[in-house]
Amino acid sequence: MPTEEKTSYSYLEAIGAALAHELDNNDDFFLIGEDVGAFGGPFKVTKGFLEKYGPRRIIDSPIAETGMAGLAAGAALAGLRPMVEFQFADFISCAFDPIINTIARHHWRTGDAMPIVLRAPFGGRLRAGPTHSQSMETYFAHVPGLKIVMPGTAEDAAGLLIASIRDNNPVMFFENKYLYRRLSAQGSPSFEPIELGKANVVREGTDITVVTYSAGVHQAVEAAEELAKDGISVEVVDLRTIKPLDIETVAASVKKTSRAVVLHEAAEFMGMGAEIAAEIQKEAFWYLDQPVERIAAKNTPTPTSPPLEDAVIPQQPEITETIRKVAKA
Repeated sequence: MPTEEKTSYSYLEAIGAALAHELDNNDDFFLIGEDVGAFGGPFKVTKGFLEKYGPRRIIDSPIAETGMAGLAAGAALAGLRPMVEFQFADFISCAFDPIINTIARHHWRTGDAMPIVLRAPFGGRLRAGPTHSQSMETYFAHVPGLKIVMPGTAEDAAGLLIASIRDNNPVMFFENKYLYRRLSAQGSPSFEPIELGKANVVREGTDITVVTYSAGVHQAVEAAEELAKDGISVEVVDLRTIKPLDIETVAASVKKTSRAVVLHEAAEFMGMGAEIAAEIQKEAFWYLDQPVERIAAKNTPTPTSPPLEDAVIPQQPEITETIRKVAKA
């Protein structure tokens, strides 16, 4: 019987395909994490990897996030290229010390390369409650020495992950688990690395710029399509990486539209929106017709209750109306 050819792939499948591609092409690359082997990971990204690549390269760890991060640091210094998978980004805080004091700092002390990727499924909308729904990027964005990658599309997921694996600096790779099986793209994943620190204008517009990343990209595009019916032209910038921050692309867009809204799922207080708004003010203040507005989660733990979670995380009506308000002000 002929096998039916697969014509599309999901965000989740793009991640798995990128991992397999790098495992096939670099014997120094290996994975370590809780349940990444026999179980295939909590989201089955690494299903079948243990049988194909063996226990030397697919390493099941006990529940020991600090140990995994510390082992990765030692392996990187020995010339290997480790990847640590944290089942849920919420628990990466257990490894805060080796990430902050060793992985992020070592190169600056010695000049040694530290090629480590820390993969972390994050975010809400799965009704998973306050300890399985957090957006952790801002905690680490403040730390010199870490790159932070946050793909928002299935098309970008593989290329950004491969670029992260091949980078000689530590990279935190935050995957929005709500998008895993909800996004798909046509064809097969591209394994061409996507430059880190380079934003993408996913929709061009002339009246207002929305700067966002991860799941926010799709909310912004949906709002842009709705507002287009009222004659409001919205440009959407997907940052792809929040560190390095591609303020050049953001500023160019704001200089064109003269208005900006920053959208993200993490809490608003001390979040990326504040930093991006400050950078826009520095680079494009004289082009602004209105203050930069932020749309983000409320400063409270994410509830398990669906209506309460919806009340905390930005929803489509709020996003659309906020963009409309700034565009018409």
